[in-house]
Amino acid sequence: MQLPIDIDSVKGFLDPAEGRALHDAALASAGLGPALEVGSYCGKSAVYLGAACREAGGLLFCVDHHRGSEENQPGWEYHDPELWDAEAGAMDTLPFLRRTLRRAGLEDHVIPVVGRSATIARAWGTPLGFLFIDGGHTMEAALADWRGWTPHLKTGGLLAIHDVFPDPADGGRPPFEIYQRALASDLYDEVTAVKSLRVLRKL
Repeated sequence: MQLPIDIDSVKGFLDPAEGRALHDAALASAGLGPALEVGSYCGKSAVYLGAACREAGGLLFCVDHHRGSEENQPGWEYHDPELWDAEAGAMDTLPFLRRTLRRAGLEDHVIPVVGRSATIARAWGTPLGFLFIDGGHTMEAALADWRGWTPHLKTGGLLAIHDVFPDPADGGRPPFEIYQRALASDLYDEVTAVKSLRVLRKL
């Protein structure tokens, strides 16, 4: 896998091994339909996924409100002052995502969709071959992503969930909870697990 950009130059919290697994999953499912990720931040995962979509001649949609998750806000552990828009009085990661896509030469294959995940999911009409959930980590946000987007995933499509930590000491529980819901539904089989990433196939 050859990435079109120095991935370490892109802000974000995705492990390279997880990124490679995302790339491989997006490539494997590209024939079923477009890919979509929930939670783009500054575009690190979009580089891995977008490179796969470009290779396959497909598209990646990046859904994000670009105001940051709870842990990105001022005073929280993962706040980055460089991403703060003083005029808006809010986080704004969209310019950083656009810059990443431009530098990586992926603007023809990766389409940012700006807005709240649940709002966009309600109006979405295109069946997906690949879905990556990496949005907000509150239970409300994680459930909204699960309920809003998984109905759009085609049978045989791949669902990836990031930050799945079976041990509560390692991280927040909502991504693990929706992963457990997927398995308990008998609608998904696990394909691979790489660090905190889980990839499942819709049956």
